[in-house]
Amino acid sequence: MTPDQVRGRLWAVVPAAGRGTRFGGEVPKQYLAVGGEPLIAHTLTALCAHPKVDGVVVVLAEADAHWPGWQAIAGKPVVTCVGGSERADSVLAGLAALPDSVRADDFVLVHDAARPNLHPADIDRLLEYGRNDPVGAILAAPLRDTLKRAGDDGGIDGTEPRERLWRAFTPQLFRRLQLSRALEAARDAGVAVTDEAMAMERQGLRPLLIEGREDNLKVTTAADLALLEFLLGSR
Repeated sequence: MTPDQVRGRLWAVVPAAGRGTRFGGEVPKQYLAVGGEPLIAHTLTALCAHPKVDGVVVVLAEADAHWPGWQAIAGKPVVTCVGGSERADSVLAGLAALPDSVRADDFVLVHDAARPNLHPADIDRLLEYGRNDPVGAILAAPLRDTLKRAGDDGGIDGTEPRERLWRAFTPQLFRRLQLSRALEAARDAGVAVTDEAMAMERQGLRPLLIEGREDNLKVTTAADLALLEFLLGSR
């Protein structure tokens, strides 16, 4: 058996049940057209094109009228399920919808639907280090800007040290059962985790930070969408 077969199958969970309220508009941002394709199409293609990814679970909003109905991309299976009101609820639903061939201790990628400019080298690096860690790992980048603390009146109250601070990206890589239990524990405690690593941290675990490309952009505003179109066009 190859090392990858010993490690088990690798699937990705893509939570896509959000409405993208910060972006605005009638169409959820993951379905906005970029380069003639829905944004989420670029995201799923980036995942499915990687040779070590076996399939993807896409977590949709209930009665999602925009989902094109894809069942496979790049020859890899695409499975859908219905998510919840919070990100953690959707990721839990996606983990539960994984096929039985994905074992409890197999690693799973969780990736934002609105991060389509994912490079295969970042996935390679995440898998190389994360699969050899007892907890897992996330893609991230160290903060490079100067940070200011604002006062109530909008003035600057001070400058914050940026050393040892990182911006968390996705994919994030954790074992199926361990992540499910961490997300359930956060939910039961009434804690709304903003990413999967936060749920793991609450369990006293320390995922690795793997530096990834700065252009692993999450589309949040119209300006982000314009930048994404440029980035994808230049690849």
